[in-house]
Amino acid sequence: MAEPWELKGTMVVACNCDWGCPCNFNAPPSSGKCEGGWTWHVDSGSYGAVRLDGLNFSVYVDWPGAIHEGNGVAVVLVDERADDDQRRALETLVGGEAGGPWGVLAWTWPTVHGPYEAAYDVHFDGVHSRVRAGDHVELEAAPIRNPVTGAESFPGVVLPQGILIKRGDLGATATFRVANGISYDHSGRYFAIGPFEYAGP
Repeated sequence: MAEPWELKGTMVVACNCDWGCPCNFNAPPSSGKCEGGWTWHVDSGSYGAVRLDGLNFSVYVDWPGAIHEGNGVAVVLVDERADDDQRRALETLVGGEAGGPWGVLAWTWPTVHGPYEAAYDVHFDGVHSRVRAGDHVELEAAPIRNPVTGAESFPGVVLPQGILIKRGDLGATATFRVANGISYDHSGRYFAIGPFEYAGP
């Protein structure tokens, strides 16, 4: 039986879709398939008696179609600073056994590489954020630019039914590369950042 748990922090998401990502609105991915994923930074949280404050973890996936059609191949990353108990807790959460957003999503990536330990370098500043997870993930965000004037644009999204975030700032990826287990480069595509708050069971 899963332990009681709760997490609060910041999540970034990037993928191969057009800016705004149609998946947010229950529409098919822009190119017919989805290649992307998420990094979570835990400001405060615990799994049972195990504190998870300050840790990072990620799931990046190559799905052959829309996410809800499944058959994805994932790479799962866990902060190298996590001790054994923290690592097991994060692996349990991402595996979907304890509910939360992973309880909804984990079945969509039946093939998993990892979890791998990764050295994280994260800097959160809205659509100027960046994330590096060892040599697995390189992500740097930038504002969306008006195609006519070049002016920076700062749209947002509100998702009352969202399972990952309820609101977020939308940008573009100046750099977005994933390697090891799966591999893609979708620089110049969709990016979002927002606060998360999950709990279970």
